[in-house]
Formats: sequence, structure tokens, C-alpha cells
Amino acid sequence: MKKVILFVLATLILGACQESLEDKCARECVEFTKRKCPSAIAQDMIVDSMTFDRASHTIHYYYKLTGASDRPDAYPKDQARDALKNALKNTTQLMAYKEAGYNFRYIYYSEKNPQTTYLDILLTEKDYQ
Repeated sequence: MKKVILFVLATLILGACQESLEDKCARECVEFTKRKCPSAIAQDMIVDSMTFDRASHTIHYYYKLTGASDRPDAYPKDQARDALKNALKNTTQLMAYKEAGYNFRYIYYSEKNPQTTYLDILLTEKDYQ
């Protein structure tokens, strides 16, 4: 009987320690932003932050465009969307989130006028499957 009780308690304790996928995603977004942001990822492009919206299961990436890229026509929306779709399809780092059907939103804004958004691209499960 003691063995059964110990087994049940051990199972409950181990089960309680597991982090949900939502909790993991929120934590990873905060950690990424603290450790790696802001940082240049391309010429005239800086990754500014990464957030997670639990209600819509959407991971948001915020990019600041600087220098010659800080203009509305720097990245045509269709070309940017296609490039992001291909990159998302080919990344393995986000596999758990893609398998769970999460959304990915990419927002590119101006350094000169931070209220100005040049691109706002939402990719859903149908875009990366």
C-alpha cells in the first residue's frame, strides 16, 4: 500500500512540474527579448523584441528598420511575406509551436517614426504547413 501511495505522489509531483506549451512560449519570448534584443539581424534591420499573446496563440516579432531601409517601399509586402513563409516552413526551432498551430506575426516599423508600421504580416498554420 505504501508503494502505491508513493507512486501516486511521485506521479502527481512530476506532473505538476511540467510547463505547458503556452507557459514555455511566454517564458522563451521574455528570455529572448532580455538576452538578444535589440540586435542587428541584417543591414538596416534590428530585432527589437518578441512577445506572445496567449489568447490568439500568436508569437509577435518586432523589427525596427533603420538607415536606407527606413522607408515604406524598402520591402514589398508580397516578397516579404513569401520570404517569411519560406523561413518559417524551414525552421526547426519552432517545430513545437508549429505543430500546435501557433500563429506568427512580424511587425516592421520605422526608427525615425516609431508609430509608423511599414509591414504587419500574420502567418497562420495554413501558411507554413
